[in-house]
Amino acid sequence: MPCPDAPPSATSARAACLGTATVDRVLNGRGAVREETARKVAEAARQVGYPRLGPLSAAPPTVPEVRLGFVLLKEQQEFYQNFRREIEAAAAARADVRVRVHVRFCPSQAPDDLAREIAAAAEHAQAVAATAVSHPALTGQVQALKERGLPVFALLNDFAQGVRQNYLGVNNLKVGRIAGWMMATAVRDPGRLALFVGSSRWHGHVLRETGFRSYLRERGPQFTVLDTLVNLETRKLTYEATLDLIDRHADLRGIYVAGGGMEGAIQALREARPPGRIALVVNEATAVSRAALTDGYVTLAIATPLAELCRATLEVMVRAVLEGPEPTMGQHFVEPQLHVPESV
Repeated sequence: MPCPDAPPSATSARAACLGTATVDRVLNGRGAVREETARKVAEAARQVGYPRLGPLSAAPPTVPEVRLGFVLLKEQQEFYQNFRREIEAAAAARADVRVRVHVRFCPSQAPDDLAREIAAAAEHAQAVAATAVSHPALTGQVQALKERGLPVFALLNDFAQGVRQNYLGVNNLKVGRIAGWMMATAVRDPGRLALFVGSSRWHGHVLRETGFRSYLRERGPQFTVLDTLVNLETRKLTYEATLDLIDRHADLRGIYVAGGGMEGAIQALREARPPGRIALVVNEATAVSRAALTDGYVTLAIATPLAELCRATLEVMVRAVLEGPEPTMGQHFVEPQLHVPESV
């Protein structure tokens, strides 16, 4: 077993059965080595937990270099910070190619802003992946890039359908049905259920709403699902709307926040009701949702497996760059992770 106090190059060298000087060259990019040697060092470094294994050190200078651009939202939010880290980790783990990633954060969800960010990401990339709303402006931008031979991939929300190369994310219809199942399972008394979506421009939220309502029509006839509320994925609007729902509906039994803004619903429930009185289903496992699961204010958090999603995204993007886009457009679903109070 490697000594934990040994220098990183020495520890990796023993794990890879190579000389320290050779390992040092690979880890720090100081000279060319054979591809087989570089891969052996990269694997050994990962096994011993070497913290700075970058994409350039994971492959020799002779392997292809691929430049990938990403556009995400809400730079200050934990979920998107984690998303960026997983993208960079997936790039660093590739030993067959040198992957250079550049992640941009759009300042808003406005279609024009998103279109500009996607165009900017494409300036120095060979393929682009983005989280964006469904809007003609985005479809036009993706079409323009496609005509230049630059594929665009939709993440989390399936925008620019018929033009984008692939959608990668959870099956949002399935996610909505899972939320409906949780309500029908967790809530004992008949009553009203509330549903929040970010906006009708989020195709994924519309699918979640459809799945939620369809499940409850089939399996939850004792519930009345109220008219869908649009929260623009903001904490403040969700907080105020949740307090209003509690005030107007004495028989409110559950709330499903199908997009962002769950922090507002959690805060409102903490102020207005004891834990467990109103079931709450939210999306993504963050520090806020985990704390609310522990305290009994969140019944279920449906999370995106970001590490798996990022590995799959880089795989299809790299393949599109090196081999050309697939002739048919497709979808790649990752299985959502379900977090309940006892799993935290």
